[in-house]
Amino acid sequence: MLPMLQKEVVEKHKWATEEELMDYYAIGQCTPGVIAINTATFVGFNEAGILGALAGTFGVITPSLIIITVIALFIRNFATYPVVQHALSGITVAVFALVLNAVLKLAKKSIINAGAVLILVVVFIVAMFTEIHSAWLIVGAGIFGALFSAVKVLNTPLKKPENKKEES
Repeated sequence: MLPMLQKEVVEKHKWATEEELMDYYAIGQCTPGVIAINTATFVGFNEAGILGALAGTFGVITPSLIIITVIALFIRNFATYPVVQHALSGITVAVFALVLNAVLKLAKKSIINAGAVLILVVVFIVAMFTEIHSAWLIVGAGIFGALFSAVKVLNTPLKKPENKKEES
């Protein structure tokens, strides 16, 4: 759902920028519920208030609900077939690839300076080797991001800005 939201919200409809969508993802991860649903709710609210939030929420929930209901009706009869088990394994790999693609696209926009790299590395290590809830990692990353913005060395862009032609 996240790569689909990125394509629809940012690229196709331009309801949000990449940065805004990253903020929605972060907030969506901190709030109870599914990140894709929370993100769609925030985008809908930002575009059209309460009715937009409802439309965003139901727009994300309804197709999945219908598909899962249909699958649930038939899966018991076919779940033990090796071809079905292999198909589900293939779907899992495809979902991983789609999520990884969305993460890499977002990383290009968000990892812009040494402070961001440091936060990425620390949060990755803490997430991998501890049981700290992701909401605390996001809050901590936000706090350190705000602190790092004041430190010139850590706030230096990783890429040099492209030189614009100087007007004489």
